[in-house]
Parts: sequence; structure tokens; C-alpha cells
Amino acid sequence: MAGSKSVVYAALFANGAIAVLKFFGFLLTGSPAMLSETYHSISDTGNQIFLLIGIRYGAKEANRDHPFGYGKAQFFYSFLVSVLLFGIAGWESAKHGYEAIMHPHVPATGSATLLGVTIPSVWVNYSVLIGAIAFESYAFKKAYAVMKLQIDEHEWAGFREAFKKTSDVTTLTALTEDTIALGGAGIALAGIYLTRVTGNPFYDSVAALLIGLMLMGFAVALAWENKRLLLGESLPATEEQDLRDIVRNWEGVERIEDFRTVYFGPERLILVADIAFANGFDTEEIDDIITEMEAALKKEEPDVTKVYIEPEVLN
Repeated sequence: MAGSKSVVYAALFANGAIAVLKFFGFLLTGSPAMLSETYHSISDTGNQIFLLIGIRYGAKEANRDHPFGYGKAQFFYSFLVSVLLFGIAGWESAKHGYEAIMHPHVPATGSATLLGVTIPSVWVNYSVLIGAIAFESYAFKKAYAVMKLQIDEHEWAGFREAFKKTSDVTTLTALTEDTIALGGAGIALAGIYLTRVTGNPFYDSVAALLIGLMLMGFAVALAWENKRLLLGESLPATEEQDLRDIVRNWEGVERIEDFRTVYFGPERLILVADIAFANGFDTEEIDDIITEMEAALKKEEPDVTKVYIEPEVLN
């Protein structure tokens, strides 16, 4: 989970700095797209804090009240992030963009003095958004690298499959946020530029609306993916079948009566199986077989942290 934490810290640093700069740009120009991006970055900054809380809380040791640990806390906080991304950043951005379309006004075109140099205010927005793209690219690179390692480790086909199957929701959330942050900054930059060139505030306002709609769309998708883990999702069918085959082909195993897996935290999988053994094995021999089987299952699937095998002897 160290990789996930470094991803979140990188995103927290980037979003905190960008939020201040975007708000400064909005104050100078009154650009609807810049205000939408300010909402976006403020929301993202708060989201990183929630993710860090989830990582810390999820690392608590198991106890009597939570015998399998607190790993699902990360699923909860990631789900909470998706709700906040939708409710604060997405909804407020879309609402502000819609109002700007209905009641258009041309953003300010004056000048600002920075360090004794007078520059057009709109260039502040350009500079802030280009800087935001640079910061977000750094955070995106960190999240992308961690997710790519997981894809290679699990031999997934690509990011689309990883989005559906990964249990590392912290990295998934950070990668999603960084992706839409880059997209939002690009849309805002295009909208502000077109309004500057044409003098028509429509482009700036539409950019704000598009940013809000994009945020809400990604938030819904992220919430849906977190829901599957909150409800207790099993290992993907193809990977679970590989584990079943190990047990089924083990010497002395007659059949599998029951076989289940469930995630109790990011990369924390519990496997439970009822196995019918052939006649002729005493209790000590069955214990030895189960011990060897557990080791083989954990070697095949690193996410398996607990294995519970209930032996049954055929009559």
C-alpha cells in the first residue's frame, strides 16, 4: 500500500497548489470555467484527505469487533470521494456553467500587475491552467505507474479491465481524479481561449458546464466500482478458476463441495473451501495436505491473505 499512499500525497500536493492558483485566476477575470475548475481542485484536495484517512484507518490491526481487519474502510472512503466529487465539484460546476450560459457576461479583459510587470488578466488564466496541467501530469504519472504494475502483475488486458477488477480503490480513485483533472484543465483552457479570441462568453460558459458534466459522469462510474467491493466482491472468475484447479487437481482430493473468495480490503482476499478427501488419509496427513495447499494458493494469488479449508472425508 506504500505505492497507493505516495500516489495520494502527490495528488494532494498538486491539487492544493492548483486550487489556490485557479481561484486567483477567477478573481482576476471572472471566468466561469476558472470557477468550475476551482470547485474541481478544492474537491480533489478534500478527496485526497479522505483517501489518506481511509489508508490509515484501513491499516488498523484486526480485533474482536473486526476479526478480518479494517481494510474495507478504504472502500468506504473511496465511495465517499465519488459522492463528494459528484455533489460538490460536478454539480456546482455544471450549475455555474448553466447559469453563465443563461445569463452571459464577458469575462474581465483588464490587466494585472505581478512582480512589477503588467500583463493581461487572461494570461493569468492561461498560466494557471498550463501550470495545472503540469502538476496534474506529475500526479497522473505516479498513479499510472502504480496501476500499470498491477496490470502487469495480474496480466489484465489493460486499464479498462483493471478498472473493473482492481481492489486497490485508492490508486483507482487517484488515477480517475488525475485523468479528469487533466481533461478539465484542457477544456477550460480551450473555452477561455475561444472566448478571448471571439469575444463571445458562450465558449467559456460551455466549458464550465462540460467540466461539471464530466465530473458527474466519472463520479457515478467510480461510485459503481466501489459499490461492488463494499458489497463483498469475489476474485474475478478466471482467476478464481485457477485457484479451484489447484485444489481440484491436488492428490487425494475427490471433489470440491464449496469454494468462495471475497475481498475484505485492498489486496486482501479471504478464501474459504469445503473439500472432500478420499478415504485412507488420517487427520495428520490431511492437516499436512491443507498446509501445503494453502501455501500453493497464496503463491498463485498474492492477494490471498487468509485461507480456511474445511476437510470432509468420504464414507
